[in-house]
Amino acid sequence: MSQAIAFANAWNLATTLMVCVIIFRTGTGGYGVMPAAEYDGDPAVVIHEFDPFQ
Repeated sequence: MSQAIAFANAWNLATTLMVCVIIFRTGTGGYGVMPAAEYDGDPAVVIHEFDPFQ
């Protein structure tokens, strides 16, 4: 997924689910989005974190 779509999806997930969501770079050059509590990958590939409580 492109970076713009990843940011839009991450913001939507964070505000809808009211959980911290991260955007990370995948091994294929794309971007992924998932709840921060479920992410157990390399912290160096995390691009941004959305916290709906800030």
